[in-house]
Amino acid sequence: MDEHVHWKGYLAVINKDGLYIQSSYVHGDQIVYGPDSDSTTMGIAAIQLMLNKGHLIESMHLPDSVDARIVYLATGVDSMTHNSELEFENILWDLLGGDEATLVITKSNSESYDFEEPQDVEIIDTDFHNDMAEAWRLEQETHHVSQGAYVSKSQYLEGAPARLSLRSQKVGDRMIWPPRQLDENGSRFSKDSHQLVAEAHVESWTKLSAAGAPSEFSLRAPILGGIQTLLVRFEQGPRGVFLVTDDLDYSPEIGDTVHFAVRRIYAQEGMMRYGLKAFPKR
Repeated sequence: MDEHVHWKGYLAVINKDGLYIQSSYVHGDQIVYGPDSDSTTMGIAAIQLMLNKGHLIESMHLPDSVDARIVYLATGVDSMTHNSELEFENILWDLLGGDEATLVITKSNSESYDFEEPQDVEIIDTDFHNDMAEAWRLEQETHHVSQGAYVSKSQYLEGAPARLSLRSQKVGDRMIWPPRQLDENGSRFSKDSHQLVAEAHVESWTKLSAAGAPSEFSLRAPILGGIQTLLVRFEQGPRGVFLVTDDLDYSPEIGDTVHFAVRRIYAQEGMMRYGLKAFPKR
């Protein structure tokens, strides 16, 4: 019997054949991605759900539409696109892309699969969908460079593993996230990593107006009506500031419990920057 799951903003169906996942949004007669989602973010969510269900997945065949490097940094699941030393026959899982905003995870030796259709789809506003798509297109142009805090590709990739997977450091009785190289006295920290539980509580929040948003978001902030951020505290102690997922009309309150999903943050120099965004616990 198929199990229907609302997972990180997507609609998933799980059965003995594997997993089917799709965007929850429909535009016209097509399933389309939400305003900060794409095949990479949904692929990561699908893999995380399979891992959450107890499946051991070390590597997977990925479609070209999915950024293999970001999948590896966020989940630890490798692929031949990311690691050319992997052998094809040793990869036991496939992530298959559909014509619309849909993906399937199945065993590589599966000859067929069949899933029930998710029911809880939403119709996305046409103007909003088109405006966001155009803003992302312009933002991904290679000549687009933010006028705010510039982050190079190498800087982004250096910090991405910890930021995408909530990998932290334990120093004495405290947890530090994101990890640091040196303490306040200049001594080098241990490289041992610990995983933060992906659940936190809102301590404060703010919403920047479209005019006051950082230039990284200048194309999309007017469409979204501003940029909303949360200051949260994890159960293990660290605090962090996170954007709220773009597809939610969410009015946060202090004490709210939030979870996290990998979404598109912004693009610069033709490279998409992915990161964690917060959404309220259902």
